[in-house]
Amino acid sequence: MGPANYYDIVIIGAGIAGINAAYRVQTTLPHHSYVILEARPVPGGTWDLFRYPGVRADSDIHTYGFPWYPYPREETMPNGHALFEYINDAARVSSIDSHIFFNHRVVKSVWSSQDNMWALETVAQHEECRRFRSRFVIFATGYFDHQHPLSVEIPGLSTYRGTVVHPQFWPPDLEYRGKKVAVIGSGATAISLVPKLAETASAVTVIQRNPSYIVSVSSSSGNSTWLTRLLPTALSRKLKCYGWLAVTLAGYYICPRFPRLAKAFILKLVGQQLPDHIPIDPHFTPQYNVWDQRLLASPDGDFFQSLRGGRATIETTHIQEITDRDIVLDSGRVINADIIVTATGLSLQIGGGTQFTVDGDPCDLSQKFMWKGVMLQDIPNAFFVLGYLTNASWTLGVDVSALLICRLIKHMENGKGTTLACTPRMRGSSGLPCRLWDLKSTYIVAADDSLPKTGNISPWRPRSNYILDYLNARYGSFGECMEFTEAV
Repeated sequence: MGPANYYDIVIIGAGIAGINAAYRVQTTLPHHSYVILEARPVPGGTWDLFRYPGVRADSDIHTYGFPWYPYPREETMPNGHALFEYINDAARVSSIDSHIFFNHRVVKSVWSSQDNMWALETVAQHEECRRFRSRFVIFATGYFDHQHPLSVEIPGLSTYRGTVVHPQFWPPDLEYRGKKVAVIGSGATAISLVPKLAETASAVTVIQRNPSYIVSVSSSSGNSTWLTRLLPTALSRKLKCYGWLAVTLAGYYICPRFPRLAKAFILKLVGQQLPDHIPIDPHFTPQYNVWDQRLLASPDGDFFQSLRGGRATIETTHIQEITDRDIVLDSGRVINADIIVTATGLSLQIGGGTQFTVDGDPCDLSQKFMWKGVMLQDIPNAFFVLGYLTNASWTLGVDVSALLICRLIKHMENGKGTTLACTPRMRGSSGLPCRLWDLKSTYIVAADDSLPKTGNISPWRPRSNYILDYLNARYGSFGECMEFTEAV
């Protein structure tokens, strides 16, 4: 391992969060040198990792796309390959791609208060491992483990002689044409996967313990709308973004206040799209209220179309056991399957799995509180770029994070002296404990003991409102529970 490469800012991850962070750094902090360290061989993050049939955005592109590089097509929810190309185009057009070291996985991050510097160790493929040093590190590594899916116990799965596949690691040569496929799960992955499988598989059976709320959305934003025809392109795009955001926020805040009405409204829409042989209850009647878990979107109702087409069906029950070829359900039904897809969720992770050390002491991120959604208690000059999972798109959240981070770095340099480090410190109470993301989804609940903590008192509150978070990123104070280290 050779000598360390120095940069003012190191960004870890070249997915949508990392590329966006790089754009904000190079436009608001132009005198800072920066580099992006990416474990994969290309940019794209999630949209390079996930290759399963039907993979797509589950937020509208008007809010999911970069605010500084509009998505060029008309799809409301583009497929994974289109998003991969979009992220690569954005990186190329903005010259961010020239700042990326590919195949560099950061495995250790070590902070020294004596040097006021981060030392990063990487594992690189096909070349010598590099070390990096920087004043600031931005972790744009997403929120789930790219190496391991969520581990679930399914009785008898190990005895099954067919093909078992997890969507996170979909084999490129998997042939499902004419096969009987069972999809275990009821989340966004299953909802996007089933319509594509049903096009050529002989039969697709969704097996779910609990149903989800699913709403149909238009697959095209439409060039012919009066908004697009009458207004300048940039303005119409902004209005579409704000419109989608307003609808989402309204639903998020209104539905919990009128839970029965919200549930009845969604179930009425669902019932209008189901075939006669599939009842709403129990297959589409969740036991939880709307927005307790994420609301799922189906472009043009493609999920319901696959049910009406006859090649897809749904079972709402528990799995009793899996034999060498069959899935035995608690309901008594036996599902014969050539392929089992375990769409059972993600294993959540913050920081990309790197080992953190501060002044020789290892850091357990799960024991730290998040400061304003971007820093962790007692860890200096390290930022975590996270988005929304509930009431707004992921990208709106990561952009708010990037804006706040860049303004904080600027704030450190605009003082009378030279500020070397900023470190969140717990002063007083964080209040009642809260989840980082306010959802009751199985994979979120399973990560309670591994994710950083949040409270209900500022600045330790989880972020939940894009408008308030944006105002805080632009104009909020940095002094609350923040320790600044000045040069002597």
